Amino acid sequence: MKMQEVRVKTILALVDFSSATDPVVDMACRLAAAPGARVCLLHVASPDPDFVGYEIGPQTVRDSRAASVRKEHRLLEEMSEHIRSKGISVEALLVQGPTVEKILQESERLEAEALVMGSHGHGALRKLLVGSVAEGVLRKARRPVVVVPASTGNPA
Repeated sequence: MKMQEVRVKTILALVDFSSATDPVVDMACRLAAAPGARVCLLHVASPDPDFVGYEIGPQTVRDSRAASVRKEHRLLEEMSEHIRSKGISVEALLVQGPTVEKILQESERLEAEALVMGSHGHGALRKLLVGSVAEGVLRKARRPVVVVPASTGNPA
């Protein structure tokens, strides 16, 4: 039986600006090496906090949150420029909301053929108590997911 060649056109790279981001972006760029492929960088910013008794929250919290989102947007744009300089088509997206839900929504909307995300290597107890984004995406994604493992230090 002959293997059918798979052509990936849209790779959704999930970035959180942690130490896992560079390996995720590198993997996405390698997958996007085929002609006509593009990388979509997606960062899901945390949702605005809800305040009991406040319609939109104290001004200082809103100002701080806005500054944080602007910084994340700037970092995403810098990352896009770096990828573009390699001759790879790239789009940067910053959305806000529940992380797993937003990742899955964007993967469907963009019709991504593959998702690339990092694993932070948290232990089983943390996963049991709070879960993980990688685990949530892996359980619910309808598209292939490439998980780039967290660095475990220098190999011996």
